[in-house]
Amino acid sequence: MRITGDGVGPTVQFARGCVSYIIPEFNAQALDSLRQPLETGEVAIARANHRIVYPARFQLVAAMNPCRCGHADEPGYSCRRGPNARCVAQYQARLSGPLLDRFDLTIDVPAVAAADLLQPPPREGSAEIAERVAAARAVQTERYRGLGLEGVASNAAAPANVVEAVAAPDVSALSLLRDAAERMRLSARGYHRVLKLARTLADLDGADAVGRAHLAEALSYRGPQERAAAAA
Repeated sequence: MRITGDGVGPTVQFARGCVSYIIPEFNAQALDSLRQPLETGEVAIARANHRIVYPARFQLVAAMNPCRCGHADEPGYSCRRGPNARCVAQYQARLSGPLLDRFDLTIDVPAVAAADLLQPPPREGSAEIAERVAAARAVQTERYRGLGLEGVASNAAAPANVVEAVAAPDVSALSLLRDAAERMRLSARGYHRVLKLARTLADLDGADAVGRAHLAEALSYRGPQERAAAAA
């Protein structure tokens, strides 16, 4: 941790190939130092006249409450710190826009009610889902091996120009993507991350082409800033 001074660089290097988990209790500088490894799969340490680059490709899973106390989304709750919306905005501002732009999937997870625990289990269990994921990964590995891309085994690791070619949305999906990119004010990074996710969703469905439904679902997972822009 003394190498980078932020407590993140060595951690993400040690987490290479693993799943890392964070919450917004780290300071802003430490969180933003994740931007480079999330983008390039590498972390660079520069000191005086020396610079060294470590491999650091990992899957980041992050969770945070909607506000400091975690109750802002509960019906009828009134925050003591002021209006709920202001409390939520202040807390979520700990994560910068450029960092959030690097997340492929962002979802809201409501509190589980006691009645929900009595519901029957979903028809598709974890084992079945794992089989679909493994099949989709095998398809992606074979896809990029056929393209001669050494070291690329998934849609997430594919270069942007390659993603545009392998995703190739149909006419209806492309029209949706163009409209959404303007309405949601997607960055170039966000645009390509949507394409990567849509291609992955199509792989999970066993589909050869990326359809409108795949793109619509991928767009629904964008961050709160882009969803707010679309709703405005």
